[in-house]
Amino acid sequence: MGTGPTAHRGSLREEQKRLTKAKIVDTARSLFETQGYSDVRVEDIVAAVGCSRATFYLHFTSKSEVLRAVANAGTLNSVREFYADLDRVLTTGSRAAFEEWVTRAIYWFLTNKDMLPAWDEATALEPEFRAVAREGIMTLADSMPAFLARWPADRRDEARLRIELLVAQLERFFTRWALQGTIDVTADKAATVLTDVWFPALQVPAE
Repeated sequence: MGTGPTAHRGSLREEQKRLTKAKIVDTARSLFETQGYSDVRVEDIVAAVGCSRATFYLHFTSKSEVLRAVANAGTLNSVREFYADLDRVLTTGSRAAFEEWVTRAIYWFLTNKDMLPAWDEATALEPEFRAVAREGIMTLADSMPAFLARWPADRRDEARLRIELLVAQLERFFTRWALQGTIDVTADKAATVLTDVWFPALQVPAE
């Protein structure tokens, strides 16, 4: 069973659906990068893909759901990997290794900077996406089990908060530095100063 012409046609349909969904996500990302979030309409995505609105809504219920798919297609996973690596770096106790991590984080933002305005717009405009963004930040601490385990049980919430504040400051610094141009500093100097602030802040306090 499941090996005849009908099964073959079914597998082809599923592959076509997968390819269409991937094309919608890739196309939407390109539009979000060049136009931001609010200026892109579902009609713009449909026209760029060359599909119908019915096909779009077969895969997604809204524009914000497409943006979430863009994030899930790689951005969120790469961020989680970055913080999993921070967990390893903090375990070494090396300030130099932490500064190297901060430098890599800055260059990660540079690589992904075209999407940042769209994320910010969606977070401001869409209650659903605000919840997604908050969930994303909160799960970053889950990528750091060794760091959390070193904190006393009654201070784990504080440990999580420190990670969330680190994420927020890195994002805000990058927005002002690379997107707005209101901070004039080299990436290396910024990494050094951020390390001065955050390396001691992420050390587990003595009992």
